[in-house]
Amino acid sequence: MLKTILITVLIVAICIALLSVKLLFKKNGRFPNTHVSGNKALREKGIGCVQSQDREARRPNPHAIAERERAGKTQAKENN
Repeated sequence: MLKTILITVLIVAICIALLSVKLLFKKNGRFPNTHVSGNKALREKGIGCVQSQDREARRPNPHAIAERERAGKTQAKENN
């Protein structure tokens, strides 16, 4: 049992070391930007990140007409 755990930990450590070679040995090494916004071809096609699109959709509209909201509340009070 202990031998299996040690072998597993060793394999995971080797994998992490191999994945971080570029980060450790390259000057200013960074993880590559794999986000949709980091892909030039997708930006040119107008394809965006779902999280960014959701954030934009939830943002309140500065051009919204506030009178409609008040009128609806007033009519609801009159009907009661």
